[in-house]
Formats: sequence, C-alpha cells, structure tokens
Amino acid sequence: MDKKGQDLSDTVWTRLDRKAGAIVELTIRQLSHRISTWVVLGVGVLLMALLITFYIDGVRESFEPIDNDGDSEDYDGDGYPLGQERKYGTPDWDSQIYPGSSQFVYENEIDWNDRERSHYDNKSWEGFAFFEMAWVDSEYSGEWWDWYVSWDIDEDTGIPQLEDCSDWDLEQLTDRIWGEACDYGDQDGNGLTTYFVGGKWRGEGLAVVPDNYFLQWGYWTEEVYIEPEPPEMYVNEDGLDCFTESSANRSELTRVDCPTESRLSGSHGFDDDGDCLISTEDDDSNNNNVPCDVAWSSVNGVVTDIDADDFVDEDPDEQEYIGELGHRTFVIAVGKMAFVILLGLFIPLFLALGLVRDETENGTLHLLLSKPIHRAEFIVYRLIGYLAISATYVLALSLLVGIIASILGPGDGIIRLADLPVWLGIGITTSLVLAAYGSIFNAMGLISPKYGVYVCIIFGVWEFMMGSLSIVNPNWTVASVSISHWALQMIDAIVLLAWPDTIQWAAMDQAFGLDSGLSNFWQPPVHTLGTQSASVALISSSFVLVFVTLAWIFIGKSVFSRREIM
Repeated sequence: MDKKGQDLSDTVWTRLDRKAGAIVELTIRQLSHRISTWVVLGVGVLLMALLITFYIDGVRESFEPIDNDGDSEDYDGDGYPLGQERKYGTPDWDSQIYPGSSQFVYENEIDWNDRERSHYDNKSWEGFAFFEMAWVDSEYSGEWWDWYVSWDIDEDTGIPQLEDCSDWDLEQLTDRIWGEACDYGDQDGNGLTTYFVGGKWRGEGLAVVPDNYFLQWGYWTEEVYIEPEPPEMYVNEDGLDCFTESSANRSELTRVDCPTESRLSGSHGFDDDGDCLISTEDDDSNNNNVPCDVAWSSVNGVVTDIDADDFVDEDPDEQEYIGELGHRTFVIAVGKMAFVILLGLFIPLFLALGLVRDETENGTLHLLLSKPIHRAEFIVYRLIGYLAISATYVLALSLLVGIIASILGPGDGIIRLADLPVWLGIGITTSLVLAAYGSIFNAMGLISPKYGVYVCIIFGVWEFMMGSLSIVNPNWTVASVSISHWALQMIDAIVLLAWPDTIQWAAMDQAFGLDSGLSNFWQPPVHTLGTQSASVALISSSFVLVFVTLAWIFIGKSVFSRREIM
C-alpha cells in the first residue's frame, strides 16, 4: 500500500474505532468474568422459567365456572338460590320468606291522624296499640330485626308473664316498648288484661291505637311448596349476547359472538335469566332509552366503552374469554413487572455501578487512559460494553419467553405471531431502561464511591414504587418523574400497536366482571400529546428514556473530568 493509502487507513475515525473497540471489548471481558454477572443473569433466567411454569399450570388446569353475579348463593339459608328468589320476588335476607312461602296480605290500618282509633279482629298486627287480648299466637315469630313480639306465656296458666307497666305514661311506653309487650293491667274492669304492644304479633282482641301512632293488620296466605332449583342453574346463565341488527324483540334475532364486527356500536345484550326484566324500577341504568340492554361504543373500529344495564349479560361463560384475556395479562404483567421493573433495576445495580468507579479504586484507570481519549468517550464505551451483555441478554430472553408463551397461548395456529412484536418491544424497552439506569448508577458511583451503592438502592426502591403506581394509575403526576413510568408507558403503547383490540378486551373485562386482571396491568398510554395515538406515546416515552441516559452520561463525565486519577 502506498503512503497515501496508509494515511487514509489511519484517520481519526479508525483510531476512534480502535479505542472504542478496545474499551468495549475490555468491558465485556471484565463483566463476563465476574461471578456476580452470571448470578444476576442466571436468576433472571430462573425467574422467567418459574413464570412460564406457572403459565403452563394455568393453561393445563381445568377452569372452574365463576358465578359473577352471585345469584347461585343462598344468602339467607332458606334452601333457595338468590336467582330463584329474584324470580319469585322474595328477599334473599329473610329465611322466613322464600318462593311459595306464606305471604302477608295487607287489609287495613289506623294512621296517626285517623279519628277512629280502635279495631277488634283476629289478625296479624304491626305497630303500636293497647291490646285487650282474647287470644294470642305465642309461636308467631320471625327474624330478630323484624321486631316480632315474644309473649313469654306460662305453660300452666296460659297467661303472658310480662313486665308490669300499668303506671307508665305514654312516652315511657313508646320509648321502651318495641318488639315486645308489657302488662298494662285491667284498665276497664272487664276481667281482660290490656297489654301495650309495639312490633308484630298475631292474635284476637281489641286494639286501641294511641294518638299520633300507627297500626296496620292483615293475614297470611297458605304456603305452597316450590321445589328449590340447583345453584348450578345460576352459574354462567347470562352470557354475552350481540346481534347484527337492532330490534326491540331480541328473542327473534340471531345471536353472534361479541363483538360483531358489522355493528360495534349500539344496543346489544339479552337478559337470559330474566332478572333485569323483573326489576322494572331501574331497567335502563345506562340511560340509552333501551331497557335491559348493553350499550357498546366504538371509535375507529375499536370498542372503547361498554355500559350494561343492571343484571344484563352479567354472568358470562368465562371459558370463552378468559383464555385470551389471561394470556394478554400474562404477557403484559411479565413485561412490566419481571423485565422492566425487576431485571431493569437489578442488572444495572450489579453490572453498571462500578463501570468506572471500580477501575479507579483498582488503579487500572491510569493505564486505560494512558492513550489520548476523552473521558466522556470512556464512559460511553464502558456503557456500550455493559449494554452489549445486558441488552443482548434481555432481548434474547424476551424473545425466548415470547416464543414459548406464543406456542402455549390460546388460538388455532401453532404459534401466535402477533405476540412476537410485543415481546420484541418488551426487550427493546428493557434495553433502554438498562441504558438509563446504567448511566445513573455509573454516575452515582463516580459522585460518591463510598456511599453511591446506598443511594442507588434507595433510588431503586423509589423506582419500584413509582412503577407500581404507574401500573395502577398512569395518570398520577408524581409517577411521571420516574424512569419506570416512561418505560411502562412504552409497553402500553407497544401493546396497543400490536394488539389494537386490547381496549376492547379491557372494556369487556371491566364491564362483565371477567376478573382476568388485564385492566389492572394495562391502560391506554397517556402521554400522547393530545393525539390519542399510541405511536406518539411510544416516540415520546423513548425520547425521555434516551434523554435521561444522555443527561446522566454528561453528569458522570462532568464529575469524572474533575477527578484526579491516582
């Protein structure tokens, strides 16, 4: 080669490449020979293996049907499930009232301002009265909160053994007597004892109601036996119903899988078990002027909101939906919690904290800087070497876990190819997190070689807390000052770009109580600059992470430049 060719081959760029390559290669060699590096990376592999094992167990386990609306329960212990009690209009909190049980029929009353204040009859009574008793039913009873009067009748004499209240005034009587009776004596001398009664009782006699008080009476119907229905009838009994057209008579329409692509918005739903149709007082709780339906709303071909009337489509068969919902929840949860928050924090804490600090303490930094090289370049090359190991590791691990999960996940194909962009995005996001945390921890080690590790641990706890808050509610302003928040926003955006119908699945999860956890781990990205675009959120979040990385490289360089090398 002639002299001119040699000059061209030995430019500043080639010298720069040689310096960069040497420092990067040295960094890779140093990190790869540390036991701590392999321990951290090995723990990450074990963590992913454990999560995959849990996922496999979840896929293989038989899925137990869930009673989303609780109408298979027998809350009052009368032998009839809540769904059957609703159909017959009986309460589920009173074991004395059940389908076919005797029902109280109201006949008449004495109101607080009626002129006629007395009535003689053999009835079931409720209210306040001076009752001159000819006969009383001592077995007339019910729940304690219904204030049934206990007469405490003596078995030998048949006379109630009650407290003497013959010298009490009306105020004392009404204040102290409710759900019981007291002996008021034979006030008119006719040989019949008068009792002051407050509550519910059954008997024959003359009832005199004090002024400004109330008494009603009636009778109970004969009991009819109705066979209790099995609780299984009220599990998954009201599934999701969608229709290709709208009609008031839903029973005549052909049902299709929800949501139907031909009509994403509009009125859907059908009250299969009839509990909404029975409850006519509030059969349009979604206020769309269609009783007992489900209002679906969509924007740009994606369902964004589902608002169901009470007791409509409230107990679907989870098996039809929980597979897809559970799979997406697994992918997002692993990406956020395992990759971004756990690996994203622990790998740089062990690998990046001493990238420059350790060389200073070991006395090898003087040798490394013996050739002319800018100290900022040295930090950058060390970080590149660190990322060559850590970023390659998380990218490979995310794709490996993604391939396994995509093969195991629900679907008709052998592998869910639509999942792979999400897993690749998780790997790239985690790599940016590793760069940001790596630059921060490296700078912390330079700022305070002795106490930097403690500062980094405190910072890691802060990031973990902010990441957890961002998962719960990404709109909290305080969380946006953390790196983990922006990384999680990246994953939310990537998920929406790869799976555009995730908003729809999240809406179904919340509206119908499927309890897959998707709504807990994923929400639409918030940093869209007013565009509601996932692409904008992805770009803005990536910019923040890159900016933080460069800013802390500059801070580390500033500290490093002022430090004397021993």
